[in-house]
Amino acid sequence: MAGVAEELKPAYLLTGSDRPKIDRALHRLRSRFGEDAIERLSARETSGEDAVAACNAMGLFATGGRLVFVDEVERWKAADVKVIADYLVAPAPETVLALVGEGLRKDSPLAKALAKKGEVLAYDVAKSGLPKWVGEQFARHGVKATAEACRALVELVGDNLQEIATEVDKLSAWAGQDPIGPDEVELLVGARADVPPFVLTDAWGRRDVAAVLSAAESILERSARSGEVHALVGRLAAHVRRVQACQNLDLAGVRPRDAAGELKMHPFATEKAFGQSRNFSTEELRTAIVRLADLDLALKGGSRLPNDLELERTLVAITREA
Repeated sequence: MAGVAEELKPAYLLTGSDRPKIDRALHRLRSRFGEDAIERLSARETSGEDAVAACNAMGLFATGGRLVFVDEVERWKAADVKVIADYLVAPAPETVLALVGEGLRKDSPLAKALAKKGEVLAYDVAKSGLPKWVGEQFARHGVKATAEACRALVELVGDNLQEIATEVDKLSAWAGQDPIGPDEVELLVGARADVPPFVLTDAWGRRDVAAVLSAAESILERSARSGEVHALVGRLAAHVRRVQACQNLDLAGVRPRDAAGELKMHPFATEKAFGQSRNFSTEELRTAIVRLADLDLALKGGSRLPNDLELERTLVAITREA
C-alpha cells in the first residue's frame, strides 16, 4: 500500500446526519487498506492523545498504508482537539486518521483543524428532503418506490436515517422487481414515529370522530413541513377514493383478493378498504370527496376561516354518523 500518503489526505473528518452515506464513505476508505493495517477506536474510551499515539506507533512500523479510525469524536473536549491540530502539523507518513462525529459544523474547532491538512466531508439531509432521500436509497437497490411510499416510510420510522435505511433494505429484499407503494410500507414497516399516517385513515374508516381529530392534530404538531396540512388532506382524499373504488367493486360482487390486482393494492390493504367501505353509504363517500375538494380550496385561500378550523369542520362532517 505504498504511496497512500500521496493518494489520500493525512486526515478526514466525516460528519452529518446521513450516517448510511458516511458508512459507505468509510467502507471505500477501509477498502484501501489491509484488515491488519486498520485500528478502530472510539472517543468514548480514546482521547486525542491516544489517537495521535496510535498514528505515530503505526508510522514507526508501517510497511504500507495504515488507517486509524476514531468514532464518536463529538465527545472530545478542547484539549483533545488541540492535540489533533498539533499532530496534523507533521502527521505520520503513510498513515491516515479518519474521524467520525455527529453534529459537527464546518466552523467547529475540530473541523477547522482538519480542513488545514485534511478534508472535511459533511453528509447532511434536511428533514424536508427526507422523502427524496428515501427514494434515492430505494433506487440504489434497483427498486422503484412511489413518492407516497417514501413519505409513508418517513412518517412511520421518523427521521433516523440509519433506521430508515434498514427498512429500505428489508422492503427492497421483499419487493424484488415489484414497485413499492404506501400500502406495502404500512403493511411491512412497524411504526416507531409518534403517529403513523394510517392512524388517521383507520380512525376515519371506523367513523371515530374523536380519534380522527386527535390523529390530525398530532400529525400536524410533530411535522416540520409548512405544507403538511395540504399533504394530510391529499392523503385522506386519496384514501377515500380508494375506499370508494372498493365499495363499487364490492357492490358488483368482486371479492377483495380479486380486486387487489385491479386496484394495484396490497391484498391486506384491499381487505381493510373493503371493510371501511361498508361503514359508509355510496352518497356519504361521494359527499366526503366533494367536502375534501372544498377543503383543499379553502386551505389555498378560498376561505377567511383559519385553516385548523376548516380542517376540523371537514373531518367531523365526513366522519360522523348521519
